[in-house]
Amino acid sequence: MKSSTNGDWVTVRLKPLSVNEAYFGSKTKTARYRKYEDAMRLCLPDMDIPDGKLALQVEVTYARASSDIDNFLKAFIDCLQKRYEFNDNRIYKLRVIKHVDKDDVGIRFKLTHYPDSHAPSDGVCTCALAYMEKSELEEIKEELCDK
Repeated sequence: MKSSTNGDWVTVRLKPLSVNEAYFGSKTKTARYRKYEDAMRLCLPDMDIPDGKLALQVEVTYARASSDIDNFLKAFIDCLQKRYEFNDNRIYKLRVIKHVDKDDVGIRFKLTHYPDSHAPSDGVCTCALAYMEKSELEEIKEELCDK
């Protein structure tokens, strides 16, 4: 598997796996998810979305520390996309911060223009691979990696 390091950055030449590729079967929205979408549309204020590439900064506050930082992201970004009528493939930068406060759960966000020219930030690790058997890695490499 091809990988390289440059300072604190780690680069892995492995095609990112989409949610559609990660699960079997159709993903039918639950009644709870549909209610969440409706509530989110009502709660989100009117705002203008910049043209071009976007940067999304999000702070999520969960009631429990055991909640995964990324659990809410897909549903939340899909709600933003519907409410503000933009394609979420325009999001080029995503910054997420997790807080824990059982008395003040919620999501705070900022959606701004993302400039075409940018430099990576120092001290950021962009990818981590979980431990896998060598045969699993070779199989994934054959299927997904740039050839």
